[in-house]
Amino acid sequence: MGLFRRDHSQTATLDTCRDKKWPKISDYGIIGDSRSAALVNRDGGIDWLCWPRFDSASIFAALLDRERGGHWTVAPSTQYQTSRHYVSESNVLATQFHTSSGSVIATDLMPVSSEQNKHLVLTPDRELVRQVECTEGEVEVSFTFLPRANYGKTSVKLKHVGELGIKFEVGNGVYWLRSSAPLHIKQNRIEQVMRVKAGDRLQFSLTYSEQSPVVLPPLGDWTHQRICESIAWWQQWAARVEYDGPHRDAVVRSALALKLLAYAPSGAVIAAATTSLPEQFGGSLNWDYRYCWLRDASLTIRALLGLGFHEEVDSFFNWMMHATRLTQPELRVLYTVFGRRTVRERALDHLTGYRNSRPVRIGNAAHSQMQLDVYGEVIDAAAQYAFHRGVFDRETQRTLVNIGRYVASHWDQPDQGIWEPRDHPENHTHSRVLCWTALDRLVTMCERGQLKNAPADEFRRERDRIVDQVKLQAWNADLDSYVSTLHGNALDASLLLMSYYGFESADSPRMRATYNAIRKQLRAGDHLLYRYKNGPKEGAFGLCSFWEVDFLALGAGSLQPALNLFDDLLKYRNDLGLFAEEIDPQSGDALGNFPQAFTHVGLISAALSIAERLKGEKQLAHREDSAEEKAAA
Repeated sequence: MGLFRRDHSQTATLDTCRDKKWPKISDYGIIGDSRSAALVNRDGGIDWLCWPRFDSASIFAALLDRERGGHWTVAPSTQYQTSRHYVSESNVLATQFHTSSGSVIATDLMPVSSEQNKHLVLTPDRELVRQVECTEGEVEVSFTFLPRANYGKTSVKLKHVGELGIKFEVGNGVYWLRSSAPLHIKQNRIEQVMRVKAGDRLQFSLTYSEQSPVVLPPLGDWTHQRICESIAWWQQWAARVEYDGPHRDAVVRSALALKLLAYAPSGAVIAAATTSLPEQFGGSLNWDYRYCWLRDASLTIRALLGLGFHEEVDSFFNWMMHATRLTQPELRVLYTVFGRRTVRERALDHLTGYRNSRPVRIGNAAHSQMQLDVYGEVIDAAAQYAFHRGVFDRETQRTLVNIGRYVASHWDQPDQGIWEPRDHPENHTHSRVLCWTALDRLVTMCERGQLKNAPADEFRRERDRIVDQVKLQAWNADLDSYVSTLHGNALDASLLLMSYYGFESADSPRMRATYNAIRKQLRAGDHLLYRYKNGPKEGAFGLCSFWEVDFLALGAGSLQPALNLFDDLLKYRNDLGLFAEEIDPQSGDALGNFPQAFTHVGLISAALSIAERLKGEKQLAHREDSAEEKAAA
């Protein structure tokens, strides 16, 4: 049991198993290998797995259709209680099942290890390992394996191949399922019960490969060793977190979630591991988030830099510049993990959707929208990178200058804006502020000598024009607030970012008034914020609430409100420390795709702002004490 020591930084929950048709979104945990991911519910069911990449077609999709989607469940066959946790500061999931006759602990992971520990050649492209160990008494374990190809649309043919286990093929990929106990196929599925006693251990391995031949990793002690190696790898990675502020456990868990959502071969970070989890149960706000949004760039770079992950920053920045070079000077809203355009958006009519929330979509039509804010995100990310990591090569300088020229000539246009409504473009205040951000950072980089042959005077002139327009046309005197669109009368939470990007101080009278108006109009319950109120009904937006923490930390008043709000927001994470995109203000339930990278980026950013403020206050107090000592002397 020493290997699976409880991580006391997270609070385990104790639930009695019930016949639940749909687990809550917060009932899921995520495992992965920074190339793909699986969602595991607290009842031992893998309900979501796409191989070989995040955006590949699913092989298990019970998350979106309990009947047709397919799943792989390992759990006691009798009534049980569960508690679960990630093995301390890792992405290895441990679930304990307690029955009247005994207890077992299930360990789920996709193995990872350091380069020096990769002993095998020709290993499978992907592997998912499940281990069930009886720790007390005797337990009957129910094993159900029902894969379905192409998002549940197609059944697969399982075939026994002797000691190699069970084989099935989907497209160009070959899957192998192996077990330490005999498995029996019946009608292209496996449903059986296995009995384990204290000290017994069941092991299962599902692998995928598009190469032949392939060496299948052995089970037994070798598998247990690979579990230990994976735990050690994740713990060594997490130990690199350079953060010593409040709630370090939440920051580390968020960093680990981001690492799972990063595609290691390219450095890209996807928005979420899932598609079509609804923002409102039974509603149609169901989108595919298994792609990379450029608008996440600035905050993601800041989060990674602030935590000390310089290698990941380099990889992400290089991916971002590769993607932008392919379409410059115009930028797409989102890209695949390889920096390409996403697939055409279409609905999968054969799936019911999560809790009958249709449609289920793959692909994302937002890639064809015009969203001017992404230009500011990319340039701000580049400026942060240059400040911390060094100079740019000529090609990167040329790309940034070309993007700047585009912004200088296109900023005064309507667009879809940060929230991607699928209707007519408008003149969004946030988009104007991010265009200002792009030009302001380019001017700064020119002044530092980091950009050559750049029209700095043009950038400076257009930057100042944006300031004049926003302060005149985006201010609503009747509401005593900045508003979402020029000459408009509605608010949205992105207005809080005006201070984050330095457009206007958080202590200015206008920003304080805007903050008060946002609290009045967009407050969801005691601690949360809606992103807007004039659109379709949905939950509170988790990221926006962390923006509020950032705003409060940037102000000159007491830091305590920011600390209190941060504490309150952490209560909405699930028992594994994970956040979805949105939160139901009434029930606190998770809504939308899960886990959501941008929410965790917002958490990290808010924590960094608090830590920086605390550090600044400590340094100021030290200087004041030193001055008093000198005066007394």
